Amino acid sequence: MMEPSEIIEQYEKNRPFYANGGGLTVTGGEPLMQPDFLIELFSLAKEKNIHTCIDSSGIAFHPQNEAFMAKMDKLMSITDLVMLDIKHIDPEKHKELTQQPNENILKFAAYLDDKHVDMWIRHVVVPGITDDDKYLFDLGYFIGQFGNLKALDVLPYHTMGEKKYESLGMEYKLKGVPPMDQNTLLEKKKVILDGLKQRRSEKNI
Repeated sequence: MMEPSEIIEQYEKNRPFYANGGGLTVTGGEPLMQPDFLIELFSLAKEKNIHTCIDSSGIAFHPQNEAFMAKMDKLMSITDLVMLDIKHIDPEKHKELTQQPNENILKFAAYLDDKHVDMWIRHVVVPGITDDDKYLFDLGYFIGQFGNLKALDVLPYHTMGEKKYESLGMEYKLKGVPPMDQNTLLEKKKVILDGLKQRRSEKNI
């Protein structure tokens, strides 16, 4: 694995080719599992005036852990943007889908707002699983409270991963689920935006 200084060195060599100066986006796995690495990397990036972004599922956020939160506070002070993936707004449905609770993920969104870190929400619409209008509206209503929300990506589920799982001899839990129709996706995005607009009208955001 490259050291933070090596990453910055490589970035600087390529900077002339990046539109508007570019930036660093750290994805995963889950980047929040390596806060020390991110702090070192982003500290060096800020010295060079490089935009910093974390692409996260939020699953590693543990607000009850004081040592972890001390690192998060430091990391967020040098983070420009977090792209946060919310797979399902309902706690029980989220557990069914991921085998993990979503409580800390939603707390992470609120934490980013408290820290004034720009947030970009991403949500994949899966036919029969995450396309229920009630939950989509609830998702919009939830994120509508945050003043740091800068963008919303509503993404269509696709089946490209199915063959990869098969080639690895792994069970594909969404086997048989069809890809999301693009026209339906636009309708589902509108439901999320309706929830967002209602929350914002209530809070005068």
